[in-house]
Amino acid sequence: MKLMSGSKKHRLGLPDLGVGVGLRIPHYEAVFESRPAMDWFEIISENFMVPGGRPMANLDRALANYRLVQHGVSMSIGSSKPLDFDYLTKLKALSRHTNTPWISDHLCWTGSDEAELHDLLPIPYTEEAVRYVAARAKIVQDFLEVPFVLENVSSYLTYTQSRMTEWEFVSAVAEEANIGLLLDVNNIYVSSQNHNFDPNAFVDGIPAERVVQIHLAGHSRFEKYIIDTHSGHVIDEVWALYERAIRRCGSVSTLIEWDDEIPDFATLSLEAEKARVHRANALSELTASTQAASSGLAESRL
Repeated sequence: MKLMSGSKKHRLGLPDLGVGVGLRIPHYEAVFESRPAMDWFEIISENFMVPGGRPMANLDRALANYRLVQHGVSMSIGSSKPLDFDYLTKLKALSRHTNTPWISDHLCWTGSDEAELHDLLPIPYTEEAVRYVAARAKIVQDFLEVPFVLENVSSYLTYTQSRMTEWEFVSAVAEEANIGLLLDVNNIYVSSQNHNFDPNAFVDGIPAERVVQIHLAGHSRFEKYIIDTHSGHVIDEVWALYERAIRRCGSVSTLIEWDDEIPDFATLSLEAEKARVHRANALSELTASTQAASSGLAESRL
């Protein structure tokens, strides 16, 4: 595994915001009234793409005290239907309001001209799909005038026409489009269990300098599949994979997602604090490894 030096400029020049959580309605009272210590919040863009009313009033209350980052769920970058510029115009207007440092969505498709499936569906891992998605991602980033970031999704099926691994596909799209990556570590683990691949190979195979954000979440295990439900605590195997990602990528903005069976804010905050501990451990190991490598290089020159 190639480690990234903590001093090397990376993440496309975008900031490390620390550890945050998703801003969700059940926590509004706790967040707005108590103003708890939290590095940042992620919002679901579609919930605030409206001209006014209570959603925008709540958004402004959050903006008064916290840094917000926009995350979308319906762009459908891999769909065969044309890009929706009405949607993109509203998304861009919201970004001007929030001053989000980047805008993210999922590397997937959610429907076609015939039907909207309301799910994050995987794309065949082919060179043709790389070129198609990358071309659309370039258009989106140019139109939004904000760095655009795509997230790897969890999946429960594969395509017989795929000709590369998922991490090769994700990397190729990001490189060709010159965009950032949102590395969802829980999704990597879920897909690795569903499709029997080594999750460490995924983490080791992506371009570390393009990872600008990491997602962590819980999931649900059923008889045949693991489902990305965003419920429950992050499991030990995912924490270990997260530390590997931090050792690989350096200090990256990290978010806890908890969207089903949502706990009280105190419980969510404890999960964020656990992420800070794991992140600090990994960064300490990264610093030690970098210093050891630098010392060995200096000695070899003597």
